[in-house]
Amino acid sequence: MTKSIFIATTEPYSGKSLVALGLVNMLLGKTKRIGYFKPIINVDPLDSKDVHIETTIAYFNLGIRYEDSYGFTRSQAMGEMEQENQGSMMNTIIRKYKKIEEEYDFTVIEGSDFVGEGTAFEFELNLSVAKNLAAPVIVVSSGANRSTADIVSGALNVLRNFHSREVQVIAVVVNKVRAEQVEDVRQLLTNAIDDGTVLAIIPENKSLASPSMKEIFENLNGELLIGEQQLNNQVDNFVIGAMNVPNFLNHLKDNVLIITPGDRGDMIIAALQANSSANYPKVAGIVLTAGYQPEEPIMRLLKGLDTVIPIIFVQTGTFETSQKIGAIKSRITPDNTKKIQLAISIFEKSVDLHALDQKIVTFTSEGITPHMFQYQLTKWAKKKIKHIVLPEGNDERILKATARLVNEEVVTLTLLGDAKEIALSVKRLGLILDLSRIRIINPAHSEHYEDYVNTLYELRKNKRVNQEMARDLMTDVSYFGTMMVYKGHADGMVSGAVHTTQHTIRPALQFVKTKPGITVVSSVFFMCLPDRVSVFGDCAVNPNPTAEQLAEIAISSAASSERFGIEPRIAMLSYSSGSSGEGEDVEKVRKATEIVKQKRPDLKVEGPIQYDAAVDPTVGKQKLPNSEVAGQASVLIFPDLNTGNNTYKAVQRETGALAIGPMLQGLNKPVNDLSRGCTVDDIFNTVIITAIQAQDE
Repeated sequence: MTKSIFIATTEPYSGKSLVALGLVNMLLGKTKRIGYFKPIINVDPLDSKDVHIETTIAYFNLGIRYEDSYGFTRSQAMGEMEQENQGSMMNTIIRKYKKIEEEYDFTVIEGSDFVGEGTAFEFELNLSVAKNLAAPVIVVSSGANRSTADIVSGALNVLRNFHSREVQVIAVVVNKVRAEQVEDVRQLLTNAIDDGTVLAIIPENKSLASPSMKEIFENLNGELLIGEQQLNNQVDNFVIGAMNVPNFLNHLKDNVLIITPGDRGDMIIAALQANSSANYPKVAGIVLTAGYQPEEPIMRLLKGLDTVIPIIFVQTGTFETSQKIGAIKSRITPDNTKKIQLAISIFEKSVDLHALDQKIVTFTSEGITPHMFQYQLTKWAKKKIKHIVLPEGNDERILKATARLVNEEVVTLTLLGDAKEIALSVKRLGLILDLSRIRIINPAHSEHYEDYVNTLYELRKNKRVNQEMARDLMTDVSYFGTMMVYKGHADGMVSGAVHTTQHTIRPALQFVKTKPGITVVSSVFFMCLPDRVSVFGDCAVNPNPTAEQLAEIAISSAASSERFGIEPRIAMLSYSSGSSGEGEDVEKVRKATEIVKQKRPDLKVEGPIQYDAAVDPTVGKQKLPNSEVAGQASVLIFPDLNTGNNTYKAVQRETGALAIGPMLQGLNKPVNDLSRGCTVDDIFNTVIITAIQAQDE
């Protein structure tokens, strides 16, 4: 039974790293421990690290030591070949691979990069490694700057080479194909490959190929004058500023790099003004050539600006500098999470994951890891795309999360706010976000504003809300967003990055209200611990629930757990376990546990129980030896808000766990709250769980 897969190519810059990232991400959605190995790397570890290895290990936190992740450097391998030690070299590669195989469920092997001398030997070595390890192969071929006929013949030649050596190829991936060629290439290769091999055609993507200002800076060996914080700016185009300013402005395109002699102060000022203007594209940076630095007044002007862009100073002339920049091959690096996420998204869109999954030996693991959980969330959300409204459309974190959600095609989004301000913020932040793919609504100018005002008045007039009050309330983004959900103009709402919890959920409590049979709105956090995902409730809403409310929270939390793929084993937490403790607080938990058992005898529930007895198998067995829950609880219900909120934050900070939530449960339609200290990842995950909740409505 194979436990590995080999990603191979026969040429440099084919895009293997995209396939490797996508494949590791896919496999981590199925099993806990994924290994990663490269037989040959290009760089000497004393000088630097292999970018592919470093990126994959760091982003997915694979836990592999760098020195264990490769066999030989290129120079070492060439030396072994010169000494005719091929057999010994292969034995070492196999031995190092086997060490990883023993520790991991599945290993992704990435073949050589074919950069430098000895490419023929590399190809033979890759074939030999794949064959000796009995690893099926994914062949990656590049379509960059090639005709359709050349792309098809090149892919078929690579496939024939592997087949002729009796190496199993399970998939052929043709990468970097121009959009207008995709369907022709797909059709021709489908007709030629009829043996069940998975075929994937990946269109070229400018955002992946474009270098960052950091890469340009490192390749030019220049001096950074200003803009260190913006070095991650992506460069999609460059223009030489050697003309007068009006003509120069007409040549600006999105994410443009301006190359100009350093004594052209007029170009520098024009570029900065264009970058600040809503009428011109974003400027990624400036490279000043010919050994000229800006004069002192220009530098003083630059250093006094609130928003700056990277300005690099080089000694080389304009023509030579532009040639160097044009020759840069961008890499996906560990610090560029935007590109990593984009690569994974492209892989998932372009590859038939189900067909590939059928070709790979899959594993079943006990429990569910955080990565499995997040991977599954995204898959669930994509099954039935839902429309989520984000009321805080001007917040930078909301915009960054929006870009990621839109690019990964997980949900449909509406932002509330001023369209012009949002557009300027998107430009300033350098986000890859097509604003035509989202809706932006200013509540006071919405076509639905009057209808929403009247609806709110009718719903709340018995609560002393008059027309004028309804009109004022409906300019509030929380009320407007909640009304969108109530009226069915959006499927769910996520807010709270700027506003308080009360501000976010008050409108929902007033007119969205609770589901039939539910008397209390509560919340859960999905706590993504290193080896499992636990459900914590209620850590955000109810300060001091009664026994009846606590039981209802437990039942709702069990339903949420089950909905999100986690088998509910409920621990009703207290400061004592079993029958040993006494006191009002313990009795409340004991009573709540009995209510759960009466209402839902099908649920596994234990209480009162201490936290350590609930999650530690050894302690659980000692304190409650006959319990189905002790030591393996997946749903932990806290007796009050003080305990729950402090515990989830302590666990999060001390273990580095990802806390997804709070997710509100019990409402007729999904409305979820963010913490004002939330990250972009928090927003991304909360939007996804809101969309999944909406699928059940």
